[in-house]
Amino acid sequence: MSSILKWREIFIYLFFFPFLNSCTRPEDNAIKPLRQYVPSQDSIRALASVSHLPKIDTIEISGMQFHPGEVKVHKGDTIVWKNDDLVAHCVTGTKSNAWTSSKINAGASWKMGVDISSDYFCAIHLVMKGKIIVE
Repeated sequence: MSSILKWREIFIYLFFFPFLNSCTRPEDNAIKPLRQYVPSQDSIRALASVSHLPKIDTIEISGMQFHPGEVKVHKGDTIVWKNDDLVAHCVTGTKSNAWTSSKINAGASWKMGVDISSDYFCAIHLVMKGKIIVE
């Protein structure tokens, strides 16, 4: 007799429990407002310490000159040299030719991320000079 009672309880549990468990009230399915995000004091301090977001500065090459001839940027900025002249030019760092663009054809451009101040020139036309000042 106890085994029949046991099987009956198992049957009721297996058959009815999923249905009873899935019953919900209308308020259970209501859309609940999202919790508003409040940044921690540490994340606010970290954002406040960032004084500059990287940006892109453009130097135009025209009339056998760099325009502007001197540019002030921040560490991590990118400089784009755009050749609007009729002939090819290049951009080369003066300190042991530490960096160079190779040839920039008319209408083309070249970009470089900057971390340190540097003087530069056009190795094709030595009279062309410019300066990068990293603040």
